[in-house]
Amino acid sequence: MKIALIGASGQAGSRILAELSARGHHVTAIARDTSKIATLPGVTKAVGDAAEPEALAPLLAGHDAVISSIHFLASDVEKLLAAVKQAGVPRYLVVGGAGSLEGAPGQKIFDSPGFPAIYLAEAKAGGAFLERLKQEAALDWTFLSPSAEFHPGERTGSFRLGTEQLLVSEAGRSHISFEDYAVALANEIEAPQHSRRRFTVGY
Repeated sequence: MKIALIGASGQAGSRILAELSARGHHVTAIARDTSKIATLPGVTKAVGDAAEPEALAPLLAGHDAVISSIHFLASDVEKLLAAVKQAGVPRYLVVGGAGSLEGAPGQKIFDSPGFPAIYLAEAKAGGAFLERLKQEAALDWTFLSPSAEFHPGERTGSFRLGTEQLLVSEAGRSHISFEDYAVALANEIEAPQHSRRRFTVGY
């Protein structure tokens, strides 16, 4: 498949890029600074900015899917959607956050007592991004939320999938490596199971 990846130099983006390359996909890796993007088989580097849809759209055109892996506070959902639509790409996948998942029935994690203030604005921006996607009829979108701890680690290929509730292990920990998150996202691209829905991944 031909896949455009916005934010290919980031923590999650770089792992997604490596996973897609290893699976033989052709990826246009987009970032403001392409020197931070790894040189990998099947990867074409491109300078692009999520804040400039008119310039971004031509980079996305001709792809089977677009992935955005960028901070929500540093992006504008309307501009991103405009660029994807203008490019004529039918599928749009988003690297989401855990804050908008439910920790208890009907209670989003970012609304729970003790949620770290330093992450609150980003978490709520991610929740607003997801709510906007739910109103989107033109694109086949998917929003993949990681677990509470999202960290460098190993690619094990062994994890659980969920929908709206935070996944917590028997040991009481909620976490997923960037590497296994990339596996889950690549699986979704190759064999879609969550069209126009959010899902989550964790151990």
